[in-house]
Amino acid sequence: MANLEPLMERNFLEYASYVVVDRAIPEMRDGLKPVQRRILHALHEMDDGKFHKVANVIGDTMKFHPHGDASIGEALVVLANKDCFLEKQGNFGNPLTGHKAAAARYIECRLTPLARETLFAPHLTRFVPSYDGRRREPECLPARLPVVLLLGTEGIAVGMATRILPHNLKELWEAQIRWLRGRRFTLLPDFPGGGRLDASEYADGRGRVRVRARLETRGDKRIVIREIPYSTTTEGLIASIEAAAQKRQLKIAAIHDFTTEHVEIEVVLQRGASAAEVIPQLYAYTDCEVSVAVNLLVIRDGRPAEMTVSEVLAELTAELQMLTRRDLEHERDRLTDRLHWLTLEQIFIENRVYQRIEKARSERQVRAEVVCGMEPFRMLLVRALAEEDVTRLLQIPIRRISLYDLQKNRSDLDEVARGIRKVEAKLADLTGTVIEYVKALLKRYGDAHPRRTEIATFDVVDKKAVANANLRVGHDPETGFFGTAVRGGPEALTVSEYDRILVVTEDGTYRIVSPPEKMLLPARPLHIALFDEDRGATLIGVYRAPDKRLYGKRFRIRSYIRGREYRLTGPRGGKLVFLTADPHPGVMHMSFVPAPRQRVKDGTYDLDKLPLCAPGARGTLLAPKPVRRLQIVKKKKNKT
Repeated sequence: MANLEPLMERNFLEYASYVVVDRAIPEMRDGLKPVQRRILHALHEMDDGKFHKVANVIGDTMKFHPHGDASIGEALVVLANKDCFLEKQGNFGNPLTGHKAAAARYIECRLTPLARETLFAPHLTRFVPSYDGRRREPECLPARLPVVLLLGTEGIAVGMATRILPHNLKELWEAQIRWLRGRRFTLLPDFPGGGRLDASEYADGRGRVRVRARLETRGDKRIVIREIPYSTTTEGLIASIEAAAQKRQLKIAAIHDFTTEHVEIEVVLQRGASAAEVIPQLYAYTDCEVSVAVNLLVIRDGRPAEMTVSEVLAELTAELQMLTRRDLEHERDRLTDRLHWLTLEQIFIENRVYQRIEKARSERQVRAEVVCGMEPFRMLLVRALAEEDVTRLLQIPIRRISLYDLQKNRSDLDEVARGIRKVEAKLADLTGTVIEYVKALLKRYGDAHPRRTEIATFDVVDKKAVANANLRVGHDPETGFFGTAVRGGPEALTVSEYDRILVVTEDGTYRIVSPPEKMLLPARPLHIALFDEDRGATLIGVYRAPDKRLYGKRFRIRSYIRGREYRLTGPRGGKLVFLTADPHPGVMHMSFVPAPRQRVKDGTYDLDKLPLCAPGARGTLLAPKPVRRLQIVKKKKNKT
């Protein structure tokens, strides 16, 4: 057992690291998970401008990806439905409805022009051996756009998870230009399904957003859902509406789904309901409004890192500058090589250095003659003469020497020199070069990526305020049970699930409860009513103490713990004999318990004059003697 523990610890750590880095969390530089990178690399190697069967793409990707074809196919469909890097042909499913794609043998795809232009550059790519060592695959694609913010992604690893929301490509490019110019920028998510977005708590990618469906009305009895929130489907949305209707939270008569390429769900309301009443309830009780939490976790320098949207865009823009510099340096080196060769060729042919070869008798002498013949012109060369230069000069065919065009050579030299000067100028103003490059991309592809999600600010719907009174709470006097499962009784109330009910019973106790299914009351209820949490409840009560004396009190109930029992009859207890919410109950007439030598047999007390006290206080003594009977008489109003 002692030997197994370090083995399990090491293996688990290796597995956890593999899941984090190689499966679930995207790389910040190219914004891709390994399976997505391998799909795009396989497509790039296959690319001939035509569509490829997805089954073939999966097969080629399996040369690089050490997992099954099902996972590759699912990842390819998800990537294709982002509508950025893969052009689709066939049934790739519908992310709006949740319908799955057709079998891989029936659908086709190819790279989009945007992907070809911005994701691949072999001279900028570092390749590593594939899992079986037979091939090479890119460690990271040299992406020249912020893919991780463009696509968005979700992933769950060991002990961590990521959820990055998609952003608008046009706005990303505009933000990069602003960053390069030293200006501030703000980026907010943009979802393929549209909808309305409240990003007031987005916190630059570290908070959350609320997304609402786009609703329209057809008259007062029909509501049409045109766009759905991010992370939902039409099937899930309809299911949430049906569930709310079954709970009587919505007054819905029927739901019709006409969704095809675009969302169209028609909600027909019941008689007595209006669109103005039901729309807030749809936001409150269904997936017409969802809250999406954001956790921007990426692989940065080989390790998981939590970042903000601004930090990611800034680093990716700096990465674009670095890629642009390397690309320009590569182009400069290529042009320099070209200039060097054209100069070599010109000197070799114009000065008839090739004629020295005729005197040589061996290969070594031939090469030596070329070196000696070029020596007087070494100051004209771009760089020192190398062995490979000699080999290349000796490979020039006689036909090319005889047809050599001096004017064309000089024209080519001038053109290459101009090209080098242009590259040097771009390197000298690297920031301006990158801005021009991004502007060119924006001009070519920006119009194809309009914002789909409307930025708005909307208040949180108070579920209590829009709730339907859909629960009937009854009391059975014979059994003493009280709740929604109890039918009938004079104390029946119609309430909503968010209401609170004040129950005062004859034993002098009260409690404030949510609508219960079935609850046994300790005594006969004297007062059952909705409790107003803002204003509380003010009542007037009269109770008989153990010595049969009467006490009265006007009290206000404000604070409470739900379900807790409170006592109204003071520290000695007693029994409530009268309770009302009427602030002017009238005058109470009392008959005292007979006693020897008793002269005063009855008395009165004006309950309207009871002072306000705490619910747990003893109250005001209404009579100095025990009371046998009492009667409340309402005051008559004076006629004017």
